[in-house]
Amino acid sequence: MKAAIFNPYLDTLGGGERYTLTFARVLVGAGYSVDLEWKDEGIKKTLEQRFGMNFDGINIIPDIKKGDGYDLCFWVSDGSIPIMHARRNILHFQVPFRGVKGKSLMNKMKLIRINKIVCNSGFTKNIIDKEFGVDSVVLYPPVDTKSFKSKRKENIILYVGRFSKILQGKGQETLVSAFKDLFDKGFQEWKLVLAGGTEVGAGNFVEELKELAEKYPVEIIESPDFITLKNLYGNAKIFWSASGFGQNENETPEKMEHFGITVVEAMSAGAIPIIFNGGGHREIVEDSVNGLMWESPGELVSKTADLIKNTKEYRLLELNAKKKAEEYSLFSFENEVLSSILQK
Repeated sequence: MKAAIFNPYLDTLGGGERYTLTFARVLVGAGYSVDLEWKDEGIKKTLEQRFGMNFDGINIIPDIKKGDGYDLCFWVSDGSIPIMHARRNILHFQVPFRGVKGKSLMNKMKLIRINKIVCNSGFTKNIIDKEFGVDSVVLYPPVDTKSFKSKRKENIILYVGRFSKILQGKGQETLVSAFKDLFDKGFQEWKLVLAGGTEVGAGNFVEELKELAEKYPVEIIESPDFITLKNLYGNAKIFWSASGFGQNENETPEKMEHFGITVVEAMSAGAIPIIFNGGGHREIVEDSVNGLMWESPGELVSKTADLIKNTKEYRLLELNAKKKAEEYSLFSFENEVLSSILQK
């Protein structure tokens, strides 16, 4: 059996790309020969280093011809509906596109050839179903929960997400400002670590963050490899996220956090998530049960300060966070793909 995969964002090396490649690995395990479209074969080594994954059985080729001649084609949409020619076609939305004329006659004709539409969260599904007039399936992103373990915890607040303002800003500037406030309130034994890719769309953003954080214990780690990320998660006590803050999820849902893979990775390693109450975040964290949610920077600071002072609450949230993270394990993802997504 032959499968073709297309993802136009492959070089951004983000969570959506890990999703695509894990799907490819499941196909390889199911006996498929997998071709992944990309012009530069060198991307394979880059992906392996970033994600700590082995991609044996996945071939990089310049053109999959929209799935022509393949038994299955998995295609990540850029907001458009492609013409797909495989025997079985799966279209994946990792962005909740809105206002793209989804119900046009041309799109309706293209959708006839598509067997299943898959979204990465209920948040994305809700937007996509309304925009395109479809009934998509939610397949939550896979997280290698077994790779992320608690280590000797340090007074570290961590955020992991690309340094880019293309399409979706991750809000690192909000986190830096909030940390300065926390530090000035007396929590001077803590430090903030921001880690993420700079390959696409970073521009001068990292330098701007460094200037904003000047004289405060803020560490910026650009394009960390997988081993570095595992250590960061393992050592961090708290995980912050401001992704989606300042956006209107009804008007610009694409600028919200569509799910939050790094949140789950942090939870697996026992870092307590304190994340913005919006978008896909709500499907991961239940406030005061397995993490904390905030709606203003002041609330982020106050909830963090209260948690630091409350060891009993920290231990309870840590236990529940680890338990919740297992719902998004590689095992769960593989089972869902094999039992549901690949079935007619």
